[in-house]
Amino acid sequence: MGKHVALSDSSRLDARTVRRRIRATTWSQRGVFLRHGPSLLLGTMILTLALIMVTVVDPYSGAVASPSFRLTYDSWQGPVQTLRAASASQTSARDGVDTVAGLHGLMGVPAAGLPDPTSAQAIGYRMVAERGWSVQEYDCLVLLWNRESHWNVYANNPSSGAYGIPQSLPGEKMATVGADWQTNPTTQITWGLNYIQARYDTPCGAWAHSEATNWY
Repeated sequence: MGKHVALSDSSRLDARTVRRRIRATTWSQRGVFLRHGPSLLLGTMILTLALIMVTVVDPYSGAVASPSFRLTYDSWQGPVQTLRAASASQTSARDGVDTVAGLHGLMGVPAAGLPDPTSAQAIGYRMVAERGWSVQEYDCLVLLWNRESHWNVYANNPSSGAYGIPQSLPGEKMATVGADWQTNPTTQITWGLNYIQARYDTPCGAWAHSEATNWY
């Protein structure tokens, strides 16, 4: 019934031999895992831990480069800032902010700067601020009284009789503020500012009148 091929005894494998070879192969594979498995497991754990640490340390990593972030920035439609100086000659603009650069002070009056704390001008600076006037008014006052007396508490005009820092005419008028009007710069400056406020409103008003008439 069909063709049969005879096998030699040496090529036959009985069931016992097959089982032995299967067990040997299985234990060989287990040995490979035991030798290399821990290294693979450790490497996997390190990689996972590194990814977790990156997220914790920099949770926004890559956010700046995201399209949604850039769209939010570029679509800003908020108000812009505008700065104006009291006296302007040049205008420049940058990043939505307009700046106007001009002459120092008011009406071309140069900035006097901060006075020597021990000087009469320092007293005038403080009193101008106490009256609510701006630093530009102080700049005008410095020019005005530089012209009148150079801020000399003993300045005396022999031809007119004007005396002191504000050149009160006559000097005795300043006695309404203090009996020490001849020697005290605070008394003289207080009287002088009272006079300016009553007659010209502000030091810059007095300076404008002095410029036009050479007196105030």
